[in-house]
Amino acid sequence: MLDISKLNDVYPSTRQAQDRQDQYKQDFYAWTQRQSQLLRLGDFQGLDLENLAEEIESLGKQQKQELRNRFGVLIGHLLKWQYQPLLRGKSWKITIDLQRDEITELVDENPSLKSYLEEAIAKSYKQAIALVVKETPLDKHDLPLQCPYSFAQVLDQDFYPN
Repeated sequence: MLDISKLNDVYPSTRQAQDRQDQYKQDFYAWTQRQSQLLRLGDFQGLDLENLAEEIESLGKQQKQELRNRFGVLIGHLLKWQYQPLLRGKSWKITIDLQRDEITELVDENPSLKSYLEEAIAKSYKQAIALVVKETPLDKHDLPLQCPYSFAQVLDQDFYPN
């Protein structure tokens, strides 16, 4: 009869891989600390490569999501500015300015996002519409089907639709 406990001696990498997977599932924070420690030590065999690759990819996706969220807020406030001129106020202008600054900073810190800017604007328009519908008496049918502002206008620090 085969003694399974001896397999761990013959195939330690199988057991180590399972241990890494267990730690990833049971204590993500501890897993991240261990992975960073192994990277710094150059212990590449001890790394949980599959989950590590997945997490790094996820970090990139988070940057794109943050960009879309900021554009959604920015465009939503530009729409409110345009479609509710009597309610324009300091807080809307501050939100518009702040989102533009945050988008600029995000792209400065992640220059490869520049190629994604126009797509992010298009994808964030639904979020912008949802924000306007939630925060105003306007209905989605009162608003354009597609973003009415050009890429340049959305990012132009001096653009406020009339």
